[in-house]
Amino acid sequence: MGATRTADREGLTASAEATLPAAPSTSVGGGRGGRGGRGGGAGGARRRTPALAALLLGLLVVAVVASIVLGSKAIPLGDVLQVLTGHGDTVADRGIVEARVARTVVGVLVGAALALAGAAMQGLTRNPLADPGLLGVNAGAGLAVVVAISVFGVGSLSGYVWWAMVGAGLAAVLVHALAGLGGGVTPLRLTLAGAAVTAGLASWSSGLLVSSRQSFDSFRFWQVGTIGGRGLDLVVTVLPFFAVGLVVVLLAVRRLNALALGDDLARGLGENVLLARATVAVGVAVLCGASTALAGPIGFLGLVVPHVARFVVGPDHRRIIPVCLVAGPTLLLAADTVGRLVAQPSEVQAGIMTAVVGVPFFVVLVRRGRMASL
Repeated sequence: MGATRTADREGLTASAEATLPAAPSTSVGGGRGGRGGRGGGAGGARRRTPALAALLLGLLVVAVVASIVLGSKAIPLGDVLQVLTGHGDTVADRGIVEARVARTVVGVLVGAALALAGAAMQGLTRNPLADPGLLGVNAGAGLAVVVAISVFGVGSLSGYVWWAMVGAGLAAVLVHALAGLGGGVTPLRLTLAGAAVTAGLASWSSGLLVSSRQSFDSFRFWQVGTIGGRGLDLVVTVLPFFAVGLVVVLLAVRRLNALALGDDLARGLGENVLLARATVAVGVAVLCGASTALAGPIGFLGLVVPHVARFVVGPDHRRIIPVCLVAGPTLLLAADTVGRLVAQPSEVQAGIMTAVVGVPFFVVLVRRGRMASL
């Protein structure tokens, strides 16, 4: 009996490994001699990992520097370094640099959180078009902020943060409760429940906003999604939620790989499917809630970055997650910086620019048939 169980488990493991498509190989000829594609792909992935990491980190550094230096008033990098070390000459430059540093910190946190949540959401639902908003988190946070403005008269960003966090959490709980009615939570049920809850909460938000022009004027600046105007005090307030969500998702990386194989194979490999889904969903909800509370709803980022990561490093979430943690902030900071340059002395908010910058690239990937599969 013990030998039979061992053989069955080895067979399931082999099937699982065969089910996951191999990462694109960079070796000449797609492998050497009679060696399998999987081995060649793994070796190529290992060989290019240092170069890929250096490239991604370099792009992130460039995006961070550009976010601080560029804007309606360009400040030389030397002056920025002087301000950061406490030797700045002018009060104006000091205020601009401090505001841009806070903006950049927000961009790094929100970009990483949304990209990570998007990758986890796509793995959780096995839906390549899933994004963090699928759990109803953005709609829940939006409705909570509308209620805070129209009913309780909240008018500060620090007040929005807590209301948005509560609304996001309640929306995620509601989606999972509806998905679990009449049976277990499945990717299809979760997707349908998320779409239904999002539509319902959005309609309630619209109804409240129509009845109050003052509420609409206050809400629309938060609704568009921006990383500007947020101080480091708000970052400190929300930072523990980012940390918790990050740890939860990182601990669930292997479970995401198991869920990607389907429920039956995941159970055969000894995975508790319900616990795995609940763990990932909690991490996604916390990350999305914190991001939406801090910067407002910023769409598209959590959809396109995981696809790019999956195309570059393959379907293994142990590689996708690190790429998302770096590529997400890079894209968001680049979009925000471009938004500040194209409409000087005003700016185009990051929530708009992420779509403007990312949509063409995503369309090219789809038209070339190179959109990576889950």
